[in-house]
Amino acid sequence: MELPSLNELDINEPGEWPKIIKVLVISLLCIALLAAGYYGIIKDKQIELEALEQKELALRTEFEDKQAKAFNLDAYREQMKEMRVVFSSMLKQLPRKSEVADLLIDISRTGLVNGLEFELFKPESERPVDFYAELPISMRVTGNYHQFGEFVSAIAALPRIVTLHNLTMSPIAETSGKMTMDITAKTYRYFDEEE
Repeated sequence: MELPSLNELDINEPGEWPKIIKVLVISLLCIALLAAGYYGIIKDKQIELEALEQKELALRTEFEDKQAKAFNLDAYREQMKEMRVVFSSMLKQLPRKSEVADLLIDISRTGLVNGLEFELFKPESERPVDFYAELPISMRVTGNYHQFGEFVSAIAALPRIVTLHNLTMSPIAETSGKMTMDITAKTYRYFDEEE
């Protein structure tokens, strides 16, 4: 069977074409139709499907986190109650505005009781931070090493919160055993309701 040349085929009469050409043209049309359908419809839907799968994964992770939190909600509430109690007890350790002068006296008395001599005791101005104010006190004291240790230990034992910063020690004379210590003590005061 001989195949006619493409020039001899009549486009208006495809029913008279040879069977192999009909099969070939129908196959090419089907392939073109499938390719057009894939690129026109399916490819966009695949991209959308991948985006939705990623979103589903993120939502599933978020759901699992929230489910774990909901499962532990009673434990979290108990923990919040405990934290409120601890927080209120810590707030009581911060001096009120009227108690700051007494705390300054306690700090200086602690140094004197431990045998230290104050060369400088300078309370600085308050620095507001969140719900509390920081009250730095610059000090320079003279004494020996053990007196400094006892002083620092006694400051830590005060009923109010006092932290020590910027500690520097230097000897006065080699033979005397005396030293000077520059230190900044910081106490904290919480703001009253009217503040």
